[in-house]
Amino acid sequence: MPYSPIWSLPPISLRLCLQQHSNSSSVQLSPAQPEERMTAADPQSQRASSAKEDVEELGNATPEFHQAGPNNDQDNNSPVFTSIQPHYRYSFMDYFLKYFLFLCNLVFTVLGLVVLGLGMWGLISKESFAQEKIGNIGTDPMLILVTLGFVLTMLCLSGCVGALRENCSLLKLFSAAVLVLITAQVLAAIMAYSLQDQVGGYLRSGMLAAMVRYQDDLDLRFITDEIQSNLQCCGADNYRDWELNIYYNCSAPGVLACGVPATCCVDPLENGTVWNSQCGLGAQLLDEFSAQSVIFLGGCLGGMSRWIEQHEGLIGTVGIVVLGVQILTLFITTQLLESIQWHKVYL
Repeated sequence: MPYSPIWSLPPISLRLCLQQHSNSSSVQLSPAQPEERMTAADPQSQRASSAKEDVEELGNATPEFHQAGPNNDQDNNSPVFTSIQPHYRYSFMDYFLKYFLFLCNLVFTVLGLVVLGLGMWGLISKESFAQEKIGNIGTDPMLILVTLGFVLTMLCLSGCVGALRENCSLLKLFSAAVLVLITAQVLAAIMAYSLQDQVGGYLRSGMLAAMVRYQDDLDLRFITDEIQSNLQCCGADNYRDWELNIYYNCSAPGVLACGVPATCCVDPLENGTVWNSQCGLGAQLLDEFSAQSVIFLGGCLGGMSRWIEQHEGLIGTVGIVVLGVQILTLFITTQLLESIQWHKVYL
């Protein structure tokens, strides 16, 4: 059949040809048309389907991430694992500071309990809680031991337990108490240096009060005897101060009248072995020239001043060491607190 161009066909044949061509095109494009129509007509469904697939992928990846923990042989130092699960481990220095603070506070806790026990034993043995003596308990030297022992025990016990149990509250309480103690000591040293005359007056008043109660209070008697024998002195200002005591007053009816205690004597031991408790009888009746061969003429306030001047270097060194130990304790407590807080944050 000879070839005829399409425009040379009759109208009916041309129409049939075009129809067949369109049908064949529609058949070829029909598989792709529904997808194109769904994509163009429903974009929200496409986004929902994509989100659903992302959730499923995340759900599948989560167990794999958990399996990639420290239980497997994977590297825990990878950037992803480190950023998600940080950790902090105690160093050797942290353990050293912890147990060093614990042991030091344990030792001072035991020492505080010993001091507290001695103070309570002194009060009970002297019957200071009796009704007739309870009014003078405020001036009892044993009360100083009780107070010192109680404060030392409670302070060091808080530091001991706080360091052992890593209790931040107790460690903060301990460090605050140490800071207050350091401040109080520095202020007391400054006041004592600037108010030397007033301090001397307080010492004189205390010495005279101890002499008045010398026969009635065994603690004051012991302290007074130790001061007079070690400093080789007698009385506060001189040996005639003992006239304030009702037993050594010259108007007293007893054998001690116009006398002084045996610790005022230059040589209270007879033949170097026997203590002569009556070596100071009648010493107040002697003039200074005659009395100087029997008793010490100088007062104990002057002896205290000379002793302080002779040992001021030692006193300053001890004070600096004590203050330094307290500052070191405060520093160790602060470092331990910081380590504990870091460990709790990354635990």
